[in-house]
Amino acid sequence: MERITVVGAGNVGATVANVIAHKDLAKEVVLVDIKEGVAEGKALDIWQTSAINNFDTRVVGVTNNYLRTKGSGIVVITSGLPRKPGMSRDDLIRTNAKIVVEVTEKVIKYSPEAIIIIVSNPLDVMTYVAWRTANKSSKRVFGMAGILDTGRYRAFLATALDVSPKDIQALLLGGHGDSMVPLRRYTSVKGIPITELLGKDEIDQIVERTRKGGGELVNLMGTSAWYAPGAAAAQMVESIVDDQKRIFPVCARLNGEYGINDLYLGVPVKLGKSGIEEIIELNLNEKESKLLQDSANQVRAATNIVEGMNLFGD
Repeated sequence: MERITVVGAGNVGATVANVIAHKDLAKEVVLVDIKEGVAEGKALDIWQTSAINNFDTRVVGVTNNYLRTKGSGIVVITSGLPRKPGMSRDDLIRTNAKIVVEVTEKVIKYSPEAIIIIVSNPLDVMTYVAWRTANKSSKRVFGMAGILDTGRYRAFLATALDVSPKDIQALLLGGHGDSMVPLRRYTSVKGIPITELLGKDEIDQIVERTRKGGGELVNLMGTSAWYAPGAAAAQMVESIVDDQKRIFPVCARLNGEYGINDLYLGVPVKLGKSGIEEIIELNLNEKESKLLQDSANQVRAATNIVEGMNLFGD
């Protein structure tokens, strides 16, 4: 691919750019930020590892210069403020929605055909905001959450079992965060169901730790995670660039799938060069369906907040 843009040069955005460059997925990665010198400095730092780590992708940074992103095939948006003490969830949604609208408008002005991947939080709602703003097929506007969540889930399982995380397969549905729906019967180690290797209580503890995974890291570091989220977004980019058609849990717009309409929510999809090539609909049991519907209700309530902000000019 000729050019990939990453908007937001914070910890997550810089990690996305770094992983994309290391994988040589594009001739050029453009890192954009609003703070003077940050994107330029981090891009230069990454580029200076090229001879050490043997990659050719040029990495450049710019301050608010979206003309430099022109013709990008993929744009990853990580922009947004973290939730601060005393800030309600509704305040966070309203603040970051305005940021995502502004960034998406600038992105599509210069790269109207780009596939857009959202990493900004609250993830499910911000993906909806970007899709409404971009006014393009939802197959080309989607969010990163499920890969991160399953990555955490698999890491915790690998620790509990003392096995390689590469041998663990897992799937999660629903919203990013506390309302996610881990599917235990789709979780296995080299084909062996996880329920044959761990007891219910132990699995319950791992599922709960996965739900609170982001918060655990904030408590430890005083800020949100970046290595795993950045790597997860870059893995989505890789599947698109190389047309790998991998099956990933992705925040996608549902139109009747799982009995849910007009809502962005985490579901398994096939990801290839055109973006979301297929939404895979699983036969959920009654308990799983109830959990997914509960998750959808939480996401819809948050989505209704941005609908009341008159952001989209309709």
